[in-house]
Amino acid sequence: MLVYQDLLTGDELLSDSFPYKEIENGILWEVEGKWVVKGAVDVDIGANPSAEGGGEEEGVDDQTVKVVDIVDTFRLQEQPAFDKKQFVTYMKRYIKLLSPKLEGEKQELFKKHIEGATKFLLSKLSDLQFFVGESMHDDGTMVFAFYKEGATDPTFLYLAHGLKEVKC
Repeated sequence: MLVYQDLLTGDELLSDSFPYKEIENGILWEVEGKWVVKGAVDVDIGANPSAEGGGEEEGVDDQTVKVVDIVDTFRLQEQPAFDKKQFVTYMKRYIKLLSPKLEGEKQELFKKHIEGATKFLLSKLSDLQFFVGESMHDDGTMVFAFYKEGATDPTFLYLAHGLKEVKC
């Protein structure tokens, strides 16, 4: 299994069990998330509640909760939304922190295409949710989520050059 860690913080942000599609010249990865129910366990113990004096469901509430699979799996932490100025400030700082960690051709590709990816994200800014890794380090790689037209499940956008592939 491959896990993708944030190059700046070491937080696990994604794994190969969630397929991605490269967009914006490979700068962004698009990953489909899914709403799932967590904690629901339906156990049939073979008892007949009506024969035992029970009527309706008298079982224990399982404390089920609906979560987005990617957010839950990687313990992503939602952040307050950014306005345009805050977002541009974040991206400038992120580019400055990440660029020295990239080598050769990867750094050139990143510098060449990050502006286009930033403009793409800016065009969706009002629809984006913002997430950081479990450590909640604000200088780390941000993960963005939005809902495509008519979709009930979120789509996540990752800054691909900010991820480090680790074999588990």
